[in-house]
Amino acid sequence: MRIQVRRTGGFAGIERYAEVETSGRVDAQEWHALAEQAITSGRGTPPIGVPDGFSYQITVNGRTVYCADPRLTEEQRKLISRVLKEGA
Repeated sequence: MRIQVRRTGGFAGIERYAEVETSGRVDAQEWHALAEQAITSGRGTPPIGVPDGFSYQITVNGRTVYCADPRLTEEQRKLISRVLKEGA
């Protein structure tokens, strides 16, 4: 499973992108469960965010959803954080 996260906005307006390929990882099932929960709560179109807040585009195996601070679910927040930390 390929999980991609694109973060835009924020005070400086700097875009950040990272992705994780879960194939062959020992923790792949954990990633899959988290990704499924995160995209279930996402929107089909970008939501209106708050000034200087971050907006996110999450793509899992070609399915893209959108979300924004401060209205992230716990699963979205966790997935975004892990992908941006561990992804390339």
